[in-house]
Amino acid sequence: MSSLFPALAFPAPAVPAPAEGPGERVALRFGERSLTYAELAAAASAVGERVRGGEGARGGERVRGGERVAVWATPSLETAVGVVGVLLAGAAVVPLNPKSGEKELGHILADSAPSLVLAAPGDRLPEAVGRLARADVDVRARGAGVGFARVDDGDPALVVYTSGTTGPPKGAVLPRRALVATLDALADAWQWTADDVLVHGLPLFHVHGLVLGVLGPLRRGGSVRHLGRFSGEGVARELNAGATMLFGVPTMYHRLAETLPDDPELVKALSGARLLVSGSAALPVHDHERIAAATGRQVIERYGMTETLMNTSVRADGEARPGTVGVPLPGVELRLVEEDGTPVDVLDGETVGEIQVRGPNLFTEYLNRPDATAAAFTSDGWFRTGDMAVRDPDGYVRIVGRKATDLIKSGGYKIGAGEIENALLEHPGVREAAVTGEPDADLGERIVAWVVPADPQSPPDEGELADHVAGRLAPHKRPRVVRYLDSLPRNDMGKIMKRALSS
Repeated sequence: MSSLFPALAFPAPAVPAPAEGPGERVALRFGERSLTYAELAAAASAVGERVRGGEGARGGERVRGGERVAVWATPSLETAVGVVGVLLAGAAVVPLNPKSGEKELGHILADSAPSLVLAAPGDRLPEAVGRLARADVDVRARGAGVGFARVDDGDPALVVYTSGTTGPPKGAVLPRRALVATLDALADAWQWTADDVLVHGLPLFHVHGLVLGVLGPLRRGGSVRHLGRFSGEGVARELNAGATMLFGVPTMYHRLAETLPDDPELVKALSGARLLVSGSAALPVHDHERIAAATGRQVIERYGMTETLMNTSVRADGEARPGTVGVPLPGVELRLVEEDGTPVDVLDGETVGEIQVRGPNLFTEYLNRPDATAAAFTSDGWFRTGDMAVRDPDGYVRIVGRKATDLIKSGGYKIGAGEIENALLEHPGVREAAVTGEPDADLGERIVAWVVPADPQSPPDEGELADHVAGRLAPHKRPRVVRYLDSLPRNDMGKIMKRALSS
């Protein structure tokens, strides 16, 4: 049996058995539909038998090397069961984003060459996916039992495709050890146990919603309640009905912060949660402060990416310091480096460097891209994240942006876009903000602020915003140009797509 899910074996020696018995505890709930651990084990086993060619357990025989199975990753019970079943069978999962276009799907399928696609009964698949052999996931099916695949820690578990901002999406191959290392490190940092019930409404084609949000609770022997579609009402309902943890992206927490003043049930829900976690992008300090003021609870942040899973986090027993992503997780080595690769030795909260990481949480390769894989690592095994950060004297990491889009070199200074964005968001006339750099004959680059005004009929003027930033940060960090928008372009995870911003 895969060591990823000790709670799916009965008895479950690695997981304390709840009062009702390990098999009867609810593992997954999506809306009104749910599965206990016993039901999940049976349904996932049936999926695994289908992946293995309908023959069920075969004396511990290993799955053929490199076998991959695509999963049409809707926010549903079927997706969760399908993923668990594939992993139990020893194969690798290729999650497919249902919102992807035909061209992107065609590239992913040609690159990963899955033998099968799993989907919920009734799902209509686009032509690019429809050419694959298809198996519908029956969440009430009963397989012969788990434990029929032998796997190694280095065997692929997931092939997750990056966003493809600089070319066709690349398939990051995540080994089983990476999932185990990340989920166990988070359990240590967040004091995550079988008693926790997680609520979220994240998509399941990405590592945040799938690995952390589904596989995380299952590894602990706890429960996950998926909202299907995120809403403040759904969050309040589930947290007030016994859920202990909430995962979200900044866009979600921003909506909650906006709703809190007029929603006492939501205030009660967030106030009573054991852990509120934000990820996938930086949560603006202003939203941190509004949630803390209304509920008395601090949102904690963590930092990871597709290729590395999780690298750092604020600990449950540590200081929740808005604007930071905490300290390196157990087993993760992290350093900052200058442009020439020289390590940044000073921890002063000001010196900017690129984050590089090493550890068992890393991916093994970009599928079919040895050139890209080699370029991503240093000669001594550090992964170049492309994220720029500073470190406080006590080791806390504060990300200031992406090297490609958020590091602005202006007037001899290296400036991170993130801190300017946070300063802009503290202005009452700013609803959303993004900061980029553009060429400037005198400065090298000038700082450009893209602002969604709180009142479109009366936006703050350029000089007012520049003075506001200069007064909070430093004069050289003030925006030289302000451009007003109705909204900022964002992807499915709430990240601002800065490459879509242009003059």
